[in-house]
Amino acid sequence: MGFPARIGRRSRSLLKVIFSGFGYGSTLPGVVLQAGVREIVAKWHALSFVFDLRGGARMLQGFAQQALKLFTQQSPVCVMVRGVLENLFSEDRLNDIFENHAVRQYSRELSFSACVSLMTQVVTRTRPSLHAAYKAQREEIAVSINSVYNKINGIETQVSEAMVAETANVLRDVVDTLGPCGECLAGRFEVRIIDGNHLAGTDHRIAELRKLGAAALPGHSVSVLDPKRQLIEAVVTSEDGHSSERLMIPAVLEHVQPKQCWMGDANFCTRDMLFGVRSARGHFIVRQHGQFQGQLTGRRRKIGASETGMVYEQSLTIEQSGRTLEVRRVTIERDEPTRKGKTEVHILSSLPASISAIQIAEAYRNRWTIESAFQDITVNLRSEINTLGYPDAALFGYCVALMLYNVLSVVQSALLASAARKPERNLSLYAIADEVSGVWRGLSMSVPAEAWTDFARASPKRLAALLQRVARNADIDRLMVHKWSPKKKQPKRKSGNRGNHVATQKILNQRT
Repeated sequence: MGFPARIGRRSRSLLKVIFSGFGYGSTLPGVVLQAGVREIVAKWHALSFVFDLRGGARMLQGFAQQALKLFTQQSPVCVMVRGVLENLFSEDRLNDIFENHAVRQYSRELSFSACVSLMTQVVTRTRPSLHAAYKAQREEIAVSINSVYNKINGIETQVSEAMVAETANVLRDVVDTLGPCGECLAGRFEVRIIDGNHLAGTDHRIAELRKLGAAALPGHSVSVLDPKRQLIEAVVTSEDGHSSERLMIPAVLEHVQPKQCWMGDANFCTRDMLFGVRSARGHFIVRQHGQFQGQLTGRRRKIGASETGMVYEQSLTIEQSGRTLEVRRVTIERDEPTRKGKTEVHILSSLPASISAIQIAEAYRNRWTIESAFQDITVNLRSEINTLGYPDAALFGYCVALMLYNVLSVVQSALLASAARKPERNLSLYAIADEVSGVWRGLSMSVPAEAWTDFARASPKRLAALLQRVARNADIDRLMVHKWSPKKKQPKRKSGNRGNHVATQKILNQRT
């Protein structure tokens, strides 16, 4: 198919990009859009007149908008994710984060925003590797692949941490406009749930690791989840794979704000943590560590039954460097033992008496929200890239995954806010991420950057409205999680020495 001779080179190249996505030289993976594409192509063939550069640009914009409209109808979820990313990952915002927080590195030919763009393709599984993402954009990136790796291997942890925190601030305003999914504790305290995560071992690509058989751990992180908005609002990272949550508590305390209630497991039950949260005029709900000691005062009072067992309360006094802190010790005598066989669980809290012990016990039970978030990040996104052996690179990839989890959470909030009825079950982030990874390349080829201007320049309130408008095209039922059913009891497997193997077909041949 030919293009009119008087169209400028830029307009002609963009038209070729659009029509390459319409089946001329490539296809749209993940979604069938052929009917709408034929209609657009037919309109192009019907044009027999010759138009100048200005007319070509207007026609180009018209085709781009029609393509975007088509994707909005067929794959609204992918359009929503791309729209949020166009707004959140603006070059100015990301490059400003780098300039404000980088110490060792500086920008020349390769910008920080370009590194984020490349890593995003890997984390969303759109491209299988960083090298594959680079080859797909090598015309836009004017440096070698070695320069890309050198840049990413040296991105400092404070830059990655700031990237998560500052983009979460933007998305918080969007979620507040859409309507948060959760509520404050007793309507008064903003809850923050914290948990640590050791990044999985990487390939032994670094020269010093090639002779070692032990797993190479690239780092450790502590994430801060806002369960009301389902956003990871901050992350603290360490390049030491042998680090622990307790060693990172001083950095965690920098994020505590007044009237917040911080919730964590027994790893955060230290005097530094408890006194630090109270010094910041915050509160805490923390499971008591087995080795954490204090002075019990008063008698233990029976409060009542919760969903997991009988609840009791008693006061506990703890001391540190001449300071004294009296906390509430809530005990749950469980109806069923925990996975580790414990029948009692002790929880320490500084919340006022207006918050009942049963409320504290139920709030702590919901701490598993952050475990679900980690599972979503691990399963639905490629958060731990085993080919990135340098700690700074691995932590940067993990922080990009945290940002993308926040983006998916915002899309989920928009879908719930625009639903005509309340869904029977929760929405599946797996279904959302799966559609994005399948449709992304076709969307990128067919809809040029100029068509996303409304999303890119939108304020948080305007972005929320755009997302709701697109979300009305989504089939909510198709995005729900499957109904839960009890797992079947697995048969006991025959054990064998390490390294043994079997031929599957021989096993199948033994069927009766």
